[in-house]
Amino acid sequence: MGLFDKIRAEFIDIVEWIDDSRHTLVWRFPRYQNEIKNGAQLIVRPGQMAVFVSQGQLADVFEPGQYELTTANLPVLSTLKGWKYGFNSPFKAEVYFVSTRPVTDLKWGVPNPIMLRDPEFGPIRIRAFGTYTLKAMDPKALLKEIVGTNGEVSTDEVTELMRSIIVEAFSDMLGKAQIAALDLASKYRELAAQLRLQVVERIDDEYGLDCPQLFIVNISLPEEVEQALDTRTKMSMLGNLDRFQQFQMGEAMTMAAANQAGGGAAEGLGLGIGLAMANRMAPGMSGSVSGAAPGQSVPPPPPNTASPWHVAVNGQTLGPYSLQQMMSGVSRSEVTTETLVWTAGMPAWLPAGQVPQLASIFALSPPAVPPPAP
Repeated sequence: MGLFDKIRAEFIDIVEWIDDSRHTLVWRFPRYQNEIKNGAQLIVRPGQMAVFVSQGQLADVFEPGQYELTTANLPVLSTLKGWKYGFNSPFKAEVYFVSTRPVTDLKWGVPNPIMLRDPEFGPIRIRAFGTYTLKAMDPKALLKEIVGTNGEVSTDEVTELMRSIIVEAFSDMLGKAQIAALDLASKYRELAAQLRLQVVERIDDEYGLDCPQLFIVNISLPEEVEQALDTRTKMSMLGNLDRFQQFQMGEAMTMAAANQAGGGAAEGLGLGIGLAMANRMAPGMSGSVSGAAPGQSVPPPPPNTASPWHVAVNGQTLGPYSLQQMMSGVSRSEVTTETLVWTAGMPAWLPAGQVPQLASIFALSPPAVPPPAP
C-alpha cells in the first residue's frame, strides 16, 4: 500500500450497509480506528435507518436517502461535539444501521402445556403454536434496550424474548376467555388478533419493535386426551352398545367357524363367545347376567338348582355355566362329547359324553352336517 493510499484509508468517504441477510436487525458500520470525513456520503437504502452514536449517546437518525454529512444535517451530533461554528476536520462516531423490513418466518410455541379449567372436560392441558412477523419501528429504543455495544444483532437474539412475551400473553388471554376446548378451533382468528394487540403493547415502546402479523396455527390437547375423545365419539356413533356387541360376537363366531386350521384355539374362542351370548340372551340363567337392567337385582337360583358346570379348553378353565348354557353350547357344537367338563360331586374331569347329566343332551342334538361331496 502506497503512502497516499494509507493516508486515504484513514478517512471514510462513504457510509453504507449492503444487507445480504433477511434476519439481521441491527448492524454497526465497521469504523474501527478510521474517522468519518467531513462531507462524507451517507447512503441509507429502503428498509433501513441509520443512527449516529457519539461517546455512548444517541445522536441523529437518518431515514432512507443519500446525505452529505455536514453540520446542517448532524444537528444533535454537532451539539454533542461542541461544533458551534461548524467543522472542517474528520470526526469519530459510531453508525448503526437498523433494518426496518419485516421478518416473516418466525415461529412461536408453548414449551409446556397450559393448565386450564374447561367447562365440559374439567381441568385440561393445552398446547399451541403459530407464526409471527417482527419489525423494527424505533431505532433509538432498540439500541438502548437490546443492542447495547453489540456490533450485530440478529432475530435469533430477539426470538427468545418474543416467544416468552407471546406465551405469557396467550396464557393470560386464554385463561380469561374461558372458551370450551371444542370451540377453540372456530376462534383462531379472533384470538390471534387479541394476542397480537397484547404483544404489541409490550414491545413497541419498551423495545422499539412491532409485530405486524401473528397467527395461531394450532391449539391441541394432550395425546391421551385426544384418544379419549376419539373413543367417546365412537361410542356416540355406535348408539346401542348391546346390539353392537352381539353383532361383534356373531362376526367372531363366523370367523372362528371358517378357521378350521385353528384347532383347539378356534374351539375355545367359539365356546367362550357362544356361552357369553347365551349368558346375555338368557338372563337369570347364571349369577353373572350382563343383560340385566342397571340397578335391577338378579333373583337367586332355586335351592334345588344343579351345580354349575366348568369346561376345560386348551388347559384353561371356563365357566361356571348353567345347564341351559351347556345345552346352548352343545346345540352350537361348541361343547362336544370329547370336551372335558366338571361339576360339584365329580371326582375328576370327564368327557362330556361320559357324564350322565350331559349324555342325554347329546342324544337330543342333531348330528353334525356331513362335509360336502368332493
